[in-house]
Amino acid sequence: MSKDNRLARLVKKIESYPTFLRKPLLNFALRKTVKLVGTAKVEVLQLTKTHSEFRLQNRKKVQNHIGTIHAAGMALIAETATGMVVGMNVPDDKVPVIKTLKVDFLKRANGDLVAKAHLTEAQIQDILTLEKGEVEVAVTVTDVEGKEPIECQMIWAWTPKRR
Repeated sequence: MSKDNRLARLVKKIESYPTFLRKPLLNFALRKTVKLVGTAKVEVLQLTKTHSEFRLQNRKKVQNHIGTIHAAGMALIAETATGMVVGMNVPDDKVPVIKTLKVDFLKRANGDLVAKAHLTEAQIQDILTLEKGEVEVAVTVTDVEGKEPIECQMIWAWTPKRR
């Protein structure tokens, strides 16, 4: 495998801090970098090169007119989980961009949402070795009842950074 990129180095550095500081520090860094993630207070539960897990609490500021998490918030948590796991792997001379964000709303969500995304070793190899490309990132979003209120297709691309 290749050397760590900027995000992976940050996560590794944060992991050297005492356990009680790790999540607050990682949340602070991610929320400051991606403003909408900060506004919605999306919370990182796990972030590695192969897996990510994020939670969005059903708070007033992210609710729709029926008291559940707004459709945009549901899409945001899936996009965040997939984007961050891709972001852990994209070399520093490339930039990750969302190419397809397709969300099918299946049922009313109940309470908080958790999004889990993962990449295969083959997908990671492509990200590390191809000049540019795209990957469909597997993601599931579940509510407090363990049900999946949405089904998503998230395709991320990476391209060389503009000089």
